[in-house]
Amino acid sequence: MDFFSILSLVGGLALFLYGMDVMGDSLKKISGGKLESILERLTSNRFNGLMLGLFVTAIIQSSSATTVMLVGFVNSGIMRLGQTIPTIMGANIGTTVTSWIISLSDISPEAGFVLKLFKPTSFTPILALIGVIMTMFGNERKKDVGTLLLGFAVLMFGMDTMSDSMKGLGESEAFKQILIMFKNPILAILCGTILTAVIQSSSASVGILQALSATGIIPHAIALPIILGQNIGTTITPILSSINGNRDSKRVAFACLFIKIIGVVVVYGAFFILNKFFAFGFMETNASFTSIAIIHTVFNIISTIILVPFTTHIEKMVCNIIKGKEDENAPSALDTLDDRFVEYPSYALELSRNLVVDMANTAKESFIKATKLVKNFNEDIVKEIHEGEKKIDTYEDKISSYLVKIAGQNLSHDNSETTTKLLHIIGDVERIGDHAENVVKVATEIYEKKIKFSDEATEEIKVITAAVCEIIDITMTALEKNNIELARHIEPLEQTIDSLKHKLKNRHFARLQAGKCTIELGFVFSDLLSNYERVADHCSNIGVALLQIADDSIDAHEYFRSLKRNGDNEFMSQYDQYKAKYKL
Repeated sequence: MDFFSILSLVGGLALFLYGMDVMGDSLKKISGGKLESILERLTSNRFNGLMLGLFVTAIIQSSSATTVMLVGFVNSGIMRLGQTIPTIMGANIGTTVTSWIISLSDISPEAGFVLKLFKPTSFTPILALIGVIMTMFGNERKKDVGTLLLGFAVLMFGMDTMSDSMKGLGESEAFKQILIMFKNPILAILCGTILTAVIQSSSASVGILQALSATGIIPHAIALPIILGQNIGTTITPILSSINGNRDSKRVAFACLFIKIIGVVVVYGAFFILNKFFAFGFMETNASFTSIAIIHTVFNIISTIILVPFTTHIEKMVCNIIKGKEDENAPSALDTLDDRFVEYPSYALELSRNLVVDMANTAKESFIKATKLVKNFNEDIVKEIHEGEKKIDTYEDKISSYLVKIAGQNLSHDNSETTTKLLHIIGDVERIGDHAENVVKVATEIYEKKIKFSDEATEEIKVITAAVCEIIDITMTALEKNNIELARHIEPLEQTIDSLKHKLKNRHFARLQAGKCTIELGFVFSDLLSNYERVADHCSNIGVALLQIADDSIDAHEYFRSLKRNGDNEFMSQYDQYKAKYKL
């Protein structure tokens, strides 16, 4: 093997790993968070967990990615340890799909025309051409599919390059001496473990072994223990991921490790004993792309069949080894924003949005409680509002930081727009919480100074308070249910509240001039109206952000100008209804 063959080998390996990485990223985008949500919600029993782990991993082609997601689910309290164990076993089977696709390279050049079409060298150029066309001329969804096809083409080209460059190794005496060393199964298992731990992908390491089999001198006696070691090595990714997690997330990572180790010990131990008695002839024959895929799959299926009945025992074993108090590091709602999910932007955004809704409902409750204090002051309610404000501020800080991390990923256009709009919504929700605090200050001043409004002013406050409470209720319901039709009701009501505020100020000045109101009362009245109007403004901002998430062609400034300049039938109809409803 000369210098240029080594260059080809390195280049082929780089292309192979890059193609696999591109495929993985594209599959994450195409799934749009659906696979992660399925994993989260549908692992109610062993069979479901097993099949879901198999299905999700077969799609995203990475058992490491699946187990890292499971570590995140348990760390954030979304799933329990017991739910993850069958899913891990299913993931071990699902990750074998890549090796079967690569094994199509074994199709003989002398095969018939139809059969040769399934050989990667036959169909990957077509996939690459389709991928280029879709990437250059398609919409965002088609571009993601095109990138996936290109990633697969690059992966297969890298595999062919590696295979061609390694064929010369078959004549290398040095390489043959290395193979003699790996006839010791312990060393072979260790080699497979280290290789996979370094590149953190069993699919990739098995693919490299398949390329190495092109030398024609790798016997099954060596390939088999290497494959077993590769299965153990893939557990390094979830273990590293769990280092900063809580007790239960560490248990998930080590459950994955124990499943692999137990599987290797039991399956290979049984096979070793049987081989001593029956001397399986195929062990001295040379491995091929297909035989490696078979070994990889059969091992994972057999170990899964053996271990599935013992999931409860595996859970107990892991819990006994990694001990801790049951309430230790108990996850909170904010723990769902696990950094492990940032690599899956669609799912991470869904988690973020759920917490934004929780934050918004807290702001809504605080504000409505604050408005009631104007008439009936209560110290206990004041404390509840202060606690709500602390929660809102904490949520604002944590969710904003998390969204910034998501924004640093390679996002689709839709995800990028959603991230930006959620950041704006969080800011508006936080300001509504601040205005709730401001209303508390106004209510406190009214209570402490024993201020009493005139009957006329009291009735006016009642009308505008009802309008503001309705707009905040409509806004938060539209946000929670992602109801775009309801969001269209926000702006007409906001315009009504603006009109009410101007009327109330004019009436207040009239009373002031007539000597029916004091300046001190006027300041309190004005502060209350200002906070009400600003809350309505923030509701308007949230409404427009929801409309923009649904249709990113909407420009906020143009939207407002259009409504105020021309209006439309729907807007004017709603505006007239709200004016009549909140008529002074």
